[in-house]
Amino acid sequence: MFETLLIVAIGFAGGIAVGTQAPIAGAMGHRIGGAAGSLIVHLGGAVASLALLIARGGEGIREWRSLPWYMLGSGVFGLILYLSLSQTIPRLGATTAITLVVVGQLVAGMIIDHFGLFDVQVRSVDLQRVLATLLLLVGAYLMLR
Repeated sequence: MFETLLIVAIGFAGGIAVGTQAPIAGAMGHRIGGAAGSLIVHLGGAVASLALLIARGGEGIREWRSLPWYMLGSGVFGLILYLSLSQTIPRLGATTAITLVVVGQLVAGMIIDHFGLFDVQVRSVDLQRVLATLLLLVGAYLMLR
């Protein structure tokens, strides 16, 4: 039970991090441009990741050459996320923009789970998951009005 609560808390903390970073990154992209803002965000993340990697003794960094292409290129999705937030937050507000990102994540997650893509355990899409996503879509629609 404790382990489950800890994992839920970690996931929630990740959500808070995205919810906090998104409006900051959106404002920066609006001020200096999407590509420049993305570079600054990703450089900051790279420096923080390097510090963490050093603190953890290098972990498995030497094995990077054995990773599949899609893992090596996954940073492109961070760029797409950043660019989308730099466009949507100034126009729609942080809450609506983040809601749209979350709905997109749920749809992608359901597809990835259903087909077991990227070494993820298969978890079939069921009515409950579809309804939960539809409810969030309705919420996003209501926020846009």
